Amino acid sequence: MAASNNSKGGGPAVGIDLGTTYSCVAVWRHDRGEVIANDQGNRLTPSCVAFTDAERFVGDAAVNQAALNPSNTIFEVKRLIGRRFSDESVQEDIKLWPFKVMAGREDRPMIVVRHEGEERQFMPEEISSMVLAKMRETAEVYLGKTVKNAVITVPVYFNNSQRQATIDAGAIAGLNVMRIINEPTAAALAYGLEKMPVSNKGRMVLVFDLGGGTFDVSLLNIDPGVDIDMGLFEVKATAGDTHLGGADFDNEMVKYSLREFIRKHGSMDIKSNHKALRRLRTACERAKRMLSSMAETTIEVDSLHEGIDFSVTITRSRFEELNKDLFSKCMEAMENCLRDAKVDKNSVHDVVLVGGSTRIPKVRKMLREFFNRKELCRSINPDEAVAYGAAIHASILSGGTDDRRLVDMLLRDVTPLSLGIETRDDCTMSVVIPRNTAIPTKKVKDFTTLSDNQIDVLFLVFEGESASTKNNNLLGEFMLSGILPAPRGVPHIDVTFDIDANGVLNVSAKDKDSGQKNSITITNHSGRLNQEEVERMSQQARRYKTKLIKQTEAVHGTKHGK
Repeated sequence: MAASNNSKGGGPAVGIDLGTTYSCVAVWRHDRGEVIANDQGNRLTPSCVAFTDAERFVGDAAVNQAALNPSNTIFEVKRLIGRRFSDESVQEDIKLWPFKVMAGREDRPMIVVRHEGEERQFMPEEISSMVLAKMRETAEVYLGKTVKNAVITVPVYFNNSQRQATIDAGAIAGLNVMRIINEPTAAALAYGLEKMPVSNKGRMVLVFDLGGGTFDVSLLNIDPGVDIDMGLFEVKATAGDTHLGGADFDNEMVKYSLREFIRKHGSMDIKSNHKALRRLRTACERAKRMLSSMAETTIEVDSLHEGIDFSVTITRSRFEELNKDLFSKCMEAMENCLRDAKVDKNSVHDVVLVGGSTRIPKVRKMLREFFNRKELCRSINPDEAVAYGAAIHASILSGGTDDRRLVDMLLRDVTPLSLGIETRDDCTMSVVIPRNTAIPTKKVKDFTTLSDNQIDVLFLVFEGESASTKNNNLLGEFMLSGILPAPRGVPHIDVTFDIDANGVLNVSAKDKDSGQKNSITITNHSGRLNQEEVERMSQQARRYKTKLIKQTEAVHGTKHGK
């Protein structure tokens, strides 16, 4: 998918994995990738932002104060970005979040916090921009240079709105987003660079990416071609779920714990106690991690609610039972990916695990069994592979490397969602480009009129997999006028969908008889925030950064008696 034009030069270019629970930044230099540690020495930074009366915290500092300030500590904002407030998934998440989300204009979800003594509302893009700014600053401190250019990764199944919202977040953070690429594709770059076939035979690689909030699976063919130095990374098919990950496993444990608390102590209004929910969620996440190495553990919270201590033992088998439907969804998506690619599972050479949730024993057991006891690839760090791959792509786009492995690398992706036109008689989706079609591509489909002597046709362009356009995402619309009057069904109108290598979609329509034509170009810049809104938020972010620097200087000056 496209963002801004590629930027040759202009300082270092970094790769950023903007995750649901953790984010990571990496850079390619000196012919190798380097994952950059933050100011706490951690290579992963929590995607968490907190507000108090006096300050704003991002990352580890935000998490450290979350228990005492739950209603103003924002996490998992990736589950809101690019979505509508009325979306079913948003409504389900709100029930378990301690912070407030309300409907804004155009059904945008707005996050409500108290900051500097007053109530404020932020869009998800703004919160994400604060995380991205933290990653940018982390890279700048490490490199000793200003960082402007970045490749940011997104889940495969992020739609146009979600991708655009991510680009907007980058712009607000002061970044030139050179490209948005899919997370498993980035991971495959990281894996393939180290594991490039030594012969001219390709390898079929399945990337299973189960993170904190999203799940993606991609099948790629890594082919060195005739020239061993020339690497082709070709995505054959993708599948996934933008609302399936570690947070969902946590949620099931929270629900289980709440049921146990109510069963033991009566029907108490614990669900409205935000501090209790936050502490319980933290305990459940800790227990989930423990169950990856232990058969059973205890979810324990002192004085959880109204002075009552809570403790419940949970076994690995109970955890697996609670989440069996989610595990099944993972396997179904993987099977769909193989089916779409028309590839038998026995033809898969490598299964690469990406994302922290792939450490769950049940996930690994299901994959081994599905692939006939095949050994799973663990040669790359599942938490860092996506950022590493994004850094590789950033270096290629910026021209910042002479490494022959990268200079001649070719990445060929697919469109993750079907693209089509609404037929106005029954609001059905007429698919022009099916999902998993390799890009660039160009497809033409014949349409006609619905009424006698109709001289205008309105074309609505959608993306999605539902047969009904009401369940799909509207990308844009345009009118074709000047059609010669004729009985319904007689005119022949060619509609052309043309996607370039950057993911820019151009849709055009031409009446064969009159020669009349019209078109619309749909890029990731056709989005939810207009340029004025992005610039306003960017200015606010710069003002806040300046204010923070002055406050820091004042504190340091006082300490040194200046």
